This record gives sequence, C-alpha cells and structure tokens, in this order.
Amino acid sequence: MIAMPRPAPEPAHSLHPLTIAEYAELGETEHGYTELVEGRLLMSPSPTFHHNRALGRLHVQLSQQLPADLEAIPELDVDLELTAPDEPGHSRRPDIMVVKEEAGKRIADEGGLVRASEVILVVEIVSPGSRRTDHVDKRREYADAGIPHYWMLDIDYPPAITACHWTEEFGYQDDQVTTGIFRTRSPFSFEVDLGRLR
Repeated sequence: MIAMPRPAPEPAHSLHPLTIAEYAELGETEHGYTELVEGRLLMSPSPTFHHNRALGRLHVQLSQQLPADLEAIPELDVDLELTAPDEPGHSRRPDIMVVKEEAGKRIADEGGLVRASEVILVVEIVSPGSRRTDHVDKRREYADAGIPHYWMLDIDYPPAITACHWTEEFGYQDDQVTTGIFRTRSPFSFEVDLGRLR
C-alpha cells in the first residue's frame, strides 16, 4: 500500500489572527510587503517606478528640512496601538513617517515596531490601486491611532497634497489641498515644489 503524501501544515499565522508581536516575528516577504489589519495579513504589490521616485524625492526634502529632534523614515511598519498586545493587531506601512528621534533609540534597545504614539506625521503616496484605501481606510485608522498629521500625495498631473490634522472630536480635518508649491508650518516648517516630485 502506498501512503498518500500529507499536505504541508499551515503556517501558524494562518490559523488565528496575529498579534503585533507575532506579526513582527514574520520578517520580510519576498515580493511586495504586508500590513496587518485586525490580525489578518494584507498583501500589497511592490510599488511602481513613479511611486518610488516620488517617495525618494519627498524623503530627501523632508530629511533636509526637519528639526533635529525628528526624522523621516520610509516604508517601515507602525503599530497603530489600537488593541491590547495580546489581541489581534493593526499595523500599517506608510510610505513615509516622521517620528520622534527617541523612537529609533527605543527600538535599538527594546526591538519591536515603531509605535503610533511616536509618530508625528504619516505620508501615503496615492496610486490608482490605493486611492480608496489611502483616502478612507488608512485615514480612519491613522486618526483612530491619534497620529497628529496625515498627508496624501497624489502624483497624477497636477501633483497635489491633501494635508490633514487630527482633532479629538472629528478625527482628521483637511488643512489644505495644494498643487504647485506646498507650504506648511505644522507640524514643522516645510516647503516643496510638488511638480519636482514626479
């Protein structure tokens, strides 16, 4: 009698919703990246050339203009801190986030992900496949996490930024929708020619 091969066991993360600690243990995926929504892995495709070029150019501009106690970090997971550590977690990977300098020191000492409470600003670069996610889902989740500022950069022509600030009563409120030169004094002084990001 020939024994039939047994199916490979399912990975542990597919059997139950993941906590933030379990998600952090997974490491990187081979292609694209993952986010964690209510304990479930959400796969995202690799970004396009134009998306990555805009991300790189905006990151350079932010890094050059930030105060010394803040730093801009591209494409890193942030624990939205929406649930207790032993419950299914929520983690997103913004295109860029601006964090307090102490976040890097804490992670070097303790490990883990950047925490929403350490984030000053998240930036998402809107693409055709992410428009609803960026404008609805992530906007709501980042607001629920209490991240003070959220910028959505749309690189279609003409490129535009929608800048939002967090309010306790209403979540995110739009500060401005800008094409051309984007200038702000909140959460820090910053200026960029959006046309040069494309």
